[in-house]
Amino acid sequence: MAETRETAIPTQRREQSRRLAARAAEAVRAVDVDRLRELAPHLALAAVFLIGFSLDALLRYQRFGAPSWDLGIFTEEVKGYAHFGAPILSIKGPGFNALGDHWSPIVALLAPLWWLWPSSAMLLVVQAGLFAWSVGVVSDTAERLLGGRSKGLLIGVAYGLSWGLQRALDFEFHEIAFAVPLLAVIGRQLLLGRWDRAAWWAMPLVLVKEDLGLTVTAVGVVLMVMARRWAAGAVLVLFGFGCMALTMGALIPHFNPQHQYDYWSKLPDGGHPRLWHLLLAPFTRWTVWKTCGWLFGIVGFLALRSPLVLLALPTLAWRFGSANPMFWGTDWHYSATLMPILFLALVDVVARARRSRRPLLKGFAEGMVPASAAIAVACTVSLPVGLGGLADPGVWSGGPHAAALRAAVAAVPQGVRVESTTGPLSRLAARDDAYWLGGSKPVPPDYLVIDTAGWNGGPSDLPAYGAALHPGARYAVVFDRDQVSVLRRQ
Repeated sequence: MAETRETAIPTQRREQSRRLAARAAEAVRAVDVDRLRELAPHLALAAVFLIGFSLDALLRYQRFGAPSWDLGIFTEEVKGYAHFGAPILSIKGPGFNALGDHWSPIVALLAPLWWLWPSSAMLLVVQAGLFAWSVGVVSDTAERLLGGRSKGLLIGVAYGLSWGLQRALDFEFHEIAFAVPLLAVIGRQLLLGRWDRAAWWAMPLVLVKEDLGLTVTAVGVVLMVMARRWAAGAVLVLFGFGCMALTMGALIPHFNPQHQYDYWSKLPDGGHPRLWHLLLAPFTRWTVWKTCGWLFGIVGFLALRSPLVLLALPTLAWRFGSANPMFWGTDWHYSATLMPILFLALVDVVARARRSRRPLLKGFAEGMVPASAAIAVACTVSLPVGLGGLADPGVWSGGPHAAALRAAVAAVPQGVRVESTTGPLSRLAARDDAYWLGGSKPVPPDYLVIDTAGWNGGPSDLPAYGAALHPGARYAVVFDRDQVSVLRRQ
């Protein structure tokens, strides 16, 4: 009998353990199902924006609507990583290493996708996915803090349609595509009081671009201001400053052909600015004031009441302090990283205003939730950029000129050295050793692809033009249609 009892006790304990494990598993499944139901509308919203962003980007790609050489540059960078080599940017010059231009090693994460889809279009879809991810993060965070699914979705729609993201879509892929969802997640963790998570999510920003080290520093300051987390905040401040100093002072010059950081020259006074000039000059520029109006106006200027707006200050400082007017305005992709900060700051202020004793502030803050979506829709309709541009029937078909460009690209063999104008450059960079027109001086290219549409006084004798670009080389026209020509070296 004693032996029977001794053997029965472990059996009972094992049975109890199995029951407890089963109950725990059921509880976890129940929590997962409930959380998935909560996330479903925000995932659906992110999926809608993914489709819209991808459609806009791919239509532009199909009609060769490249506004610059940047997509070709990033195509060469990803191709270099995918081939287990250095990220050489032939478009910028023979042997030019991407790490000597901007510090963006995070782009190497796209190498496995290149093995599956070796095309510039892949980069555009990835950027659309990263932006759409941030839409879901902002939308779900807004619901958590404000309560009510509709409020979260309205904020998500307003953010997804924000002009900063739309401008970035118009100017194709850039490394800041990785920073946008990272900043959305950082803002979410700060608003939910998950201080350690916010710190960990901030650290990868230093791999996106060298100036984002200052944004990491700003996250440390926000941790001190919002949570009195002095140790974690001090670590982030030192980490952000240290990484920025290391990349600008040592790493980028190491890979740069001239062993320097090229963008110091963008500062006033030729890279040696006087402090008073650096601080006061932005306030004298009307373009800067207009940009601030566009940035803070889309959230009713309420973001200025949130500590989260400190995260935007580093980006605004280098842009407005620069001597390059291109950084001051609302064009290009420079405002995309500010959008998640501003909209999550709006969420923060609306949540705080509910505890305010001032009914005017409380009413205005609550009204900005639907108003922000209305403002975003109005901007999308009135500005022919991003998703707003889809209303133009011309974007759905590139017409005969796009067909001529596709035929010209097909006329160039794979694996050759080719120089090209901006339009077809990214497609050629995906399969050839591609250079911007006139950029391969040491060794004349095998082919020239020239799109003269929009040129004022373009060359009438293309072979002579090719010979002038590369003295000693002779070229013959092998394709000519609708102002698009392909020249082959004889």
